Amino acid sequence: MSTPTAITLPHVVLSDGSGVLELIGERREELRASLVEHGGLLFRGFDIGGVDGFDEVVRALAGEPLTYTERSSPRHSIKGKVYTSTDYPPEEEIFLHNENSYQAGWPLTLFFYCLTPPETLGATPLADVRRVYQELDPTIRGEFERRGWRLVRNFHEDFGTTWQHVFDTEDRDEVAEYCADNGIEIEWRGKNGLRTTAVRKAVHHRPGSDVPRWFNHATFFHVTTLAKDLQEGLVAMFGADDLPTNTYYGDGEPIPTEVMDHLRAAYRAASVRFDYHRDDVLVVDNMSAAHGREPFTGPRKIAVAMAEAYKPSRES
Repeated sequence: MSTPTAITLPHVVLSDGSGVLELIGERREELRASLVEHGGLLFRGFDIGGVDGFDEVVRALAGEPLTYTERSSPRHSIKGKVYTSTDYPPEEEIFLHNENSYQAGWPLTLFFYCLTPPETLGATPLADVRRVYQELDPTIRGEFERRGWRLVRNFHEDFGTTWQHVFDTEDRDEVAEYCADNGIEIEWRGKNGLRTTAVRKAVHHRPGSDVPRWFNHATFFHVTTLAKDLQEGLVAMFGADDLPTNTYYGDGEPIPTEVMDHLRAAYRAASVRFDYHRDDVLVVDNMSAAHGREPFTGPRKIAVAMAEAYKPSRES
């Protein structure tokens, strides 16, 4: 089974003089079908109308935007359910990933709105995860299909993101209830530390499709995907078992370095990029395309939103 070759990522939708909401109103089903086929749409040349206008675009194309839950990256609300893109230092790359693929459920549709383009780089690179699946060595891919992948997160009281921020509560019982409902094991450690462990599938199918997708955070959260000096610093500080995040095969065995190198190479082989223009709106089908962030210079400001929650059954 192969991925269609006659697709572009993203598919560009240029203004013809009409407003973006008018265009969506007239062509909504066509645009949504094109989004799934291509993996991404880029609306360019429209007067979006700021954050309020962006919120209207989200609602017109995909419905009510979602709240950011079970957080893994720093971001804050700009207005309502429109958020900043990840608040990482501009010199750092954010590796390709599918939003919330470490969770039991995730948004099907992502939106990125360019309020202020960067001076250099700063793209949101995309990679078709149908193609990533095909790029992978079948033996390596088969190991993950058989064993799944495991995410271990260690929340340390005086370092990094707190469990209170991730779960948006200070109530341990609420955390325990959420985790029980979402296939996450918890272990309270010391005075205020927490370890969570989740085992997930590495390959998924989008609703209505029989095309397999490489849909997981196994590469993104693995310690070797970090810059070398940061990897070494974290291992020296916490040891291999207590890193803030790390991934394993689903049975808990380490993933060999050469396998991680192969996974990263597959993402990069499938990746594409474009330079942002002011008022660009990028729409990403989250189960068809992974996204990341290039390092950048200048005052880059990208607003983001998510829509269309999807939670497969645990048996599927």
